[in-house]
Amino acid sequence: MPSPMFLVTIVNYFLIAYVIFVQRRNTAATWAWIVAMAFLPIFGFLLYLMGGQDVRKQRVFKGKYESDVQMHETYRELNLGADEGDIIHGNQLTLYYDGKTKFDALLEDIANAKEYIFVQYYIFRGDEIGRRLVRKLAERAMDGLDVRLLVDGTGCYFTPKGTYAPLVSGKGRLGLFMPPFLMRLNYRNHRKLAVIDGEIAYLGGSNIGKEYLGMSERFGFWRDSHMRLTGGAVNPLTLRFIMDWNFSVKNKLDKLEVSPKYFKNNDPNLNQAPESGSSIQIVSSGPDTRDPHVLHGFCEMIMAAKKSIYIQTPYFVPDDALFTCLRIAALRGVDVRIMYPGKPDHPFVYWASSSYMGELMCAGVKGYEYIEGFIHCKTVMIDSEICAIGTANMDVRSFKINFETHAFITDAKTTLELEQSFIEDMKDCRALDFESYERRKRTVKIRESVSRLFSPLL
Repeated sequence: MPSPMFLVTIVNYFLIAYVIFVQRRNTAATWAWIVAMAFLPIFGFLLYLMGGQDVRKQRVFKGKYESDVQMHETYRELNLGADEGDIIHGNQLTLYYDGKTKFDALLEDIANAKEYIFVQYYIFRGDEIGRRLVRKLAERAMDGLDVRLLVDGTGCYFTPKGTYAPLVSGKGRLGLFMPPFLMRLNYRNHRKLAVIDGEIAYLGGSNIGKEYLGMSERFGFWRDSHMRLTGGAVNPLTLRFIMDWNFSVKNKLDKLEVSPKYFKNNDPNLNQAPESGSSIQIVSSGPDTRDPHVLHGFCEMIMAAKKSIYIQTPYFVPDDALFTCLRIAALRGVDVRIMYPGKPDHPFVYWASSSYMGELMCAGVKGYEYIEGFIHCKTVMIDSEICAIGTANMDVRSFKINFETHAFITDAKTTLELEQSFIEDMKDCRALDFESYERRKRTVKIRESVSRLFSPLL
């Protein structure tokens, strides 16, 4: 009679074979899951079911992809304005560098809304900040506005359902993007955007909760970047919300139509004056797109850089393509600077980031660890001319697993403002030194090596 351990080993071999031959994954991710399953028989496969399947992704999001394509076609047929990926001129931007300023501005715009309010967040806490926003949304819904709040199922897993009660008991609508199943780790809607009357939009890194306003004892000051925009670039963000909303709600009566009433920037002459305002491309990617468009945008910016590249990100776990672009840029003399938290919320991610940064510093990249509080910005600035701000981190999860939206901006004034903010943030950083990095303790090297091995899963 075979021993239980022998049977477990045989079953585990079959499960590993399944991962290799049935799931067509990135090679690095495949090896990471094989190692996890080898060290954690059976349990490793359970983790894989929670966070590593591709078959389910293809089945679930094929329908969303086809639906989104149809909505894009309807949008263009109705000539409702510029679409995602188009360069849209003449936009006006306001930048926010902390959550409180952005939150106050959002509340004011909601208070002044006249027709509709669409709000979408990855994390929406049930604390005093979340409840305050819900009360304001519910109040405007009772005024007769079309008010919709879309939150991510996993990001809001611990948010009490009662948080949304004032909204859903009134005339507002609530959508849950991919309700959690066994704390689903992947395919999270990581977007943070709001659209008001088709005329104003918000996009950036700040979620809804006390910590994002710097009111958390654990993190202290919370450094973030968010923007308010008006102009033609509002339209593709409106369309993006409609597509995500329709995927999330099951009742056909709750679905939104692609209609002129939601798109106010459909004047064909809007894009005829590139000399005024900011030129913006709205780019989205996720499991429902065939290519990692946001990653491609970052790589294109970095490869075109001639003088400088400034990057701020809370998580720095680049894939091979981005890592190679950064290394080549530094080797050809571009001033490459990368800033990430020195007080991490995820130690494994921090150690993996340190490993990648060490290799990049060898090529001439300058690294900075933010220690004043927690830095959550998702910004890239190139040559004082082009910048990007949005929801995607510099990690594999944002590039290939989660739903993200980023704005790529051609505007020297905006880019210079973000660069100056970066330089000010350097005063609150610990500058990394390659010689000191080389002298780090053996235990630190082991942590980095293990974390980097599993970095495709982080």
